[in-house]
Amino acid sequence: MRTFRALLILAGMAAAPLHAQAVVDRPHTRVELIAESSAPAAGQRLTIGFLLTPKAGWHTYWKNPGDAGAPTRVAWQLPEGVAEPAALSYPIPDRLVISGLMNYVYAHPNVLLTEVMPPAETPRGRPFVIKARLDWLVCSEEQCVPESADLTLPLAIGNGATDAEDGYRIALARAALPKPVDWAAHWAATGGRFVLSVPFANPNKVTAAYFYPEVDGAIDYAAPQAVTIAGEALRLETAAREPKGGIAGVLRIERADIDHPIGFALTASPGAVPAAGTPLGPVEPVAAVAAAPELAVILLGAILGGVILNVMPCVFPILSLKALHLARGNVPAAEARRDALAYAAGVIVMCMALGGLVLGLRSAGSLVGWAFQLQDPRVITALLLLVTGIALNFAGTFEITLSSGSLGSGVTARGGAVGSFATGLLAAFIATPCTGPFMAGALGAALALPESAAFAVFAGLGLGLALPFLAVGFIPALRRRLPKPGAWMVRLRALLSLPMFLTALALAWVLGRQAGVEGMTMGLAGVLALGLLLWWVGARQRGGGGSAWVPAGGALAAA
Repeated sequence: MRTFRALLILAGMAAAPLHAQAVVDRPHTRVELIAESSAPAAGQRLTIGFLLTPKAGWHTYWKNPGDAGAPTRVAWQLPEGVAEPAALSYPIPDRLVISGLMNYVYAHPNVLLTEVMPPAETPRGRPFVIKARLDWLVCSEEQCVPESADLTLPLAIGNGATDAEDGYRIALARAALPKPVDWAAHWAATGGRFVLSVPFANPNKVTAAYFYPEVDGAIDYAAPQAVTIAGEALRLETAAREPKGGIAGVLRIERADIDHPIGFALTASPGAVPAAGTPLGPVEPVAAVAAAPELAVILLGAILGGVILNVMPCVFPILSLKALHLARGNVPAAEARRDALAYAAGVIVMCMALGGLVLGLRSAGSLVGWAFQLQDPRVITALLLLVTGIALNFAGTFEITLSSGSLGSGVTARGGAVGSFATGLLAAFIATPCTGPFMAGALGAALALPESAAFAVFAGLGLGLALPFLAVGFIPALRRRLPKPGAWMVRLRALLSLPMFLTALALAWVLGRQAGVEGMTMGLAGVLALGLLLWWVGARQRGGGGSAWVPAGGALAAA
C-alpha cells in the first residue's frame, strides 16, 4: 500500500507543472502569453504574443529552422465568436552552425505575435479568456528537447487601453519584426548557384546582409552568401538547391549608421539579375563555430556515440543478458560469431531504417530530425508499454515461450540467428529515447550530407551500438572471462529490470509533458492493464489457478 501511495504522489508531482497559466517554466524555456491590453475593446484588434526565453546555452527556432529544428506551433481555444488568429509573426532570427548544420534560431528572449478580435457586440466587463497550447523545440549544441505549455490569459472586455508593461513589451516586439516591403526583387539559378537581387536605396551604407528564405529547398543554408553592390541593388549569391516560383523570405541588413540589424520581408520572383558588383564580403556563419567536419570524423563520432549508448539504462540490460547468454552451455565459437553478426545486422538495419525514414520525410518537406517519432505521444505510449513489458520479463513476471518451450531469459535469450537479429532490432529501437556524447553532433551533421554518406553515418551508429556484442562473439578470451551460468543470473536478470523500469518512468514523464495529465493517465492505465495481463500469463506458465484471468480481463476492459 505504501508503494502504491508513493507512485500516486510521484505521478502527481510529474503532472503538476502542466497546470494552465499565463507564465510557464519548462526545464529549458520560460514562456509567457501577453496582451497589449488587459481590457480589449469589442470589435477592435488585440495584439497578443508568446514571449519565449530559452535558458543559457539553449535556443528556439524561426518559422523555417534551417537544416535542423522545428518551428513553434500553437493550438487555440478562444471565446465563442472569435476567429482563428493569423499565423505567428516572428522577429528577425540569428544564425548558428552546429556540426555543419545551419540553424535559424533565437538564443535570447523573443516574442511571436498575432492578433485576435473580440466580437463587436460583446458587452463591457464580460470575461475574455484566451487559451493556447504552445509546442516548441528547444536545443543546445548537444541535444534537442520538445517542450509544450498550456497557457491561459484571462482578460475582460473594456476600453482597449494599452497596458504599461505588456503594451511596452508588445511594442518592442512589433519593432523587432521584419518590415513588409513590395520591392521588385528577383532571383535566378544557374550552374548550382542562387542569385538574389534586391533594389535598395543607399546600398553603400550596408555593411552586411543575409537572406533567410521562408520555404525549404531554395538554397543551401550552410553555404556562405556573397553580397555585392550592383548599382542601386544588393546582390546575394550562394549555393542553390531547387528554387522555384516566388521565394518569400527576410533580408537582414546591418548598416554603419544603425546599431541594430533591420529586416525586410519580401518576395522575390524569377527574373534577370545583375552581374556581381563591389563586394561587401561573404557573410559567414557564426564565427565561433567550426566548419563542417569531414565525413571520417562524423563517422567516428557516430560509432563512438553508438558505443556509449550501450551504458544507457534503456540498452545496457538487454546487452548484458544477451552477452551472458553466450556463456551458457559453452556455446561453440561458430555459433557465437553467428549470433554476434545477426545481432549487429539487426541493430544496423534498424538504425538505417530509422535514418532512411528521417531522410525521406525531410525530402518530402517535413522538418524532422533523429528520434522525431518521440514527439508523437502515440509512439511514446507504445515505447512505454514495450519497455514495461521488457522490465516485467526481466523481473520474472512472465517468460516468452515458443512452441519448443520456454526461452528462459525471455527477450534476450531467443536462440539462433533469427532471435539474435530480432534482439538487435529491439535494442536499436529501444535506444531511440537515449542520446550521449558524440551522437547528437554526428546525427545532426548526417542530415546535411548526401544520402549515401548519411546512410553511412546511420550505419556507423548501429555498428557502434553493436560493437560490444561483436567483441564478445568474436573474441574467445572475452567469452571465457564471462561468469559461468548459475542461480546468480536469475538475480542479475531481476536486478537489471530496475533500469528498464526507470526508463519506463522517464517515458511516462515525457508522455505527461506531451499529452497532459489525461494522456499520462491513459498511458499509465495501459501500463497497469499490461502488467496485470502479463502477471496472469506468468501465473498460467507457473501453473497458477484458472481464475487468474479475472483481474487481468477486468483491467483490460477498463483500459
